[in-house]
Amino acid sequence: MRARGATLSSHFCARPDVITWQQRIASLPPQIWLGSMLLALHAGLAWDFDSAWSRAFLLAHVGLFLIWQPMWRGERSLSARHAWLIVLIGVALVGFTNWWLMAVWLAVLFSLIGGNVPGIRERRHRVASLLAAVYLLAMLLVWVVPKLFSAPDDGGPAVDILVRYGLLFLPVLIIVTRVERLVSDAPHAVDLFYSVMLFLLVAALVLGSFMVKELARTDYPMALAQTLLCIALLLIALSWLWNPHGGFSGIGQLLSRYLLSVGLPFERWMQSVANRAEHDAEPERFLVNSLHDMLELPWLAGVRWQTKTDSGEFGEPSKFDAELSYRSITLTFYTRWSLSPALLLHLKLLTRLLAHFYDAKRREQLQRQNAYTQAIHETGARLTHDVKNLLQSLTSLCAAAQASGPEQATELQALVNRQLPQITQRLHVTLDKLRAPGRHEASAAVPAAQWWEALKARYVRADVVFATGAISPQVRVPGELFDSVADNLVQNALNKGRGERDFRVEVYFACADTPCLRVTDVGGPVPVAVAQQLFDAPVPSQTGLGIGLYQAARQAAQHGYRLALAINEPGRVRFELVAG
Repeated sequence: MRARGATLSSHFCARPDVITWQQRIASLPPQIWLGSMLLALHAGLAWDFDSAWSRAFLLAHVGLFLIWQPMWRGERSLSARHAWLIVLIGVALVGFTNWWLMAVWLAVLFSLIGGNVPGIRERRHRVASLLAAVYLLAMLLVWVVPKLFSAPDDGGPAVDILVRYGLLFLPVLIIVTRVERLVSDAPHAVDLFYSVMLFLLVAALVLGSFMVKELARTDYPMALAQTLLCIALLLIALSWLWNPHGGFSGIGQLLSRYLLSVGLPFERWMQSVANRAEHDAEPERFLVNSLHDMLELPWLAGVRWQTKTDSGEFGEPSKFDAELSYRSITLTFYTRWSLSPALLLHLKLLTRLLAHFYDAKRREQLQRQNAYTQAIHETGARLTHDVKNLLQSLTSLCAAAQASGPEQATELQALVNRQLPQITQRLHVTLDKLRAPGRHEASAAVPAAQWWEALKARYVRADVVFATGAISPQVRVPGELFDSVADNLVQNALNKGRGERDFRVEVYFACADTPCLRVTDVGGPVPVAVAQQLFDAPVPSQTGLGIGLYQAARQAAQHGYRLALAINEPGRVRFELVAG
């Protein structure tokens, strides 16, 4: 069984004329069906109520109501439970017809139509709904309710003419009202709160009128007026108590606190999740602990989770469950009672919140792993550069040994005796750092004069010129840092000037109060694009500039020094290492 536009049998779809007729019926505006439904209801109530014609019109009214109904979409298939409910309503209206049943049915229709009015934006559609609500309320109060209190002919001919012919004008006006068809075929959602409130107000009005009439022994119009006055005064008092101005918080605030009381356990769980996020570093552990804390929610019996790497279950399964997935988490919640729309929205919020925290913990773990890998990479790159400098020193020493003759044996022996112990010591330091890449060892401080003499002994060549400033014998410098920076700067300058005539590298060192190392060459300037990020990031270069200076600058910053490009001019390029 289907709702609006889907009542035709599927085997008729093969005939083109039936399809055209069905499409024409489905394309009719909703107010046509609303007005026709009210006309059928009017024909069944306004004239001979106990006749067969009245029951036939009521049956037609039920059919038109199914086509107009605002509860289900037209293309939605109805379940067996809903289908039996519709059949039961039709059988009750047709087979057990009486004025009390009609009064209840009119109140239900009034609440359905009136509850939709606040959500209708199109003006003519709202006017049509208001006309329908006015007709139903007038038919209930003027025609149906008096039949419950007295004989059918107590109203007089004026009331009969007004109801039978006057109220007939309202459904006709609804039919002729031109309402623009919405782009979406979905009907307006029924507002349950407004509909229940209107039904209770109508029930209070009818039963209150009956009670006043019986207790006061008055006629029905006077009882209806007194009941309307009492309800109006009650609504005025409630509207004032909802938001008063005398310091009282108001019924609105109290109702909001009561409705939001379901959120108090949720707020406590959110606080526990925030605490878990601060203390639990592992994402899986954070997820397990947070889900275990979630069992404190009063309406939750158990929960089962599944991620890409783990799965588990807490609590006890129940017959009410909901499976929700968001990003990398799939959660199955077992509740103690059937899920309402509010609870389902609550669970969706819990799932999204927990998934966001879980993904954040996974990103933190990935960042820690990347930081550790980056530290190993940077340490390896720096040690590789140190080994390259040591290899260059050994190459220079081997070249000097090959170029020397027997008459230079004494000088060669003195050179080897000076440089080999230094190379051995630096190689030991490099190997120690390679064994523990994540640990930073403090550089051993050596006397500044001793370090300077060792540097001059390593570079005994014509294109390297040393200039000495004032050196205090009490000042000590970090030997590893100054060795690494000096070797990088000198080797980079020599590589840049390879093959050039009259190329010279000047190395200046002074240490009166604070150490200052300068390396100046007469080559071309460093390109501007390279100079801007020379000490901030590795830069590609064919002359050796880039990763070595980047590592040297970071090492200098760790020891409280600053490596900078002081002068960058053609024929004069100077790097400085000074206390930062």
